[in-house]
Amino acid sequence: MYRVMIALFVGLAGLALTSGVAAEDKKSDKKADEKVLKGSVCCAKCELGVADKCATVIKVKENGKDVVYYFDAEANKKHHSDYCKGSAECTVKGKISEKDGKKIVTVSSLEKAKK
Repeated sequence: MYRVMIALFVGLAGLALTSGVAAEDKKSDKKADEKVLKGSVCCAKCELGVADKCATVIKVKENGKDVVYYFDAEANKKHHSDYCKGSAECTVKGKISEKDGKKIVTVSSLEKAKK
């Protein structure tokens, strides 16, 4: 009886340890997928004139060209009022994807450049 309980305890302890390692690996993988963008955060319509309706974007220089990344819907809703009628130099971290020919950044953090 005691042997069964000890075996069960050891098995559960091992499972708990491997689950923790797997969860930590997933967290580090998520951060590895993120990209850091440094550039001007502004409105695609009001500031850049490249959209029919307001959208928060970050314009960065890549290989000597301006590249525009559109904020995901949640980040657009959260930050747009701060950047619709003006721009600011910022650092944005997030996962990059593409939809309908546009680069999309799922923003995990946004920090204004210090003056």
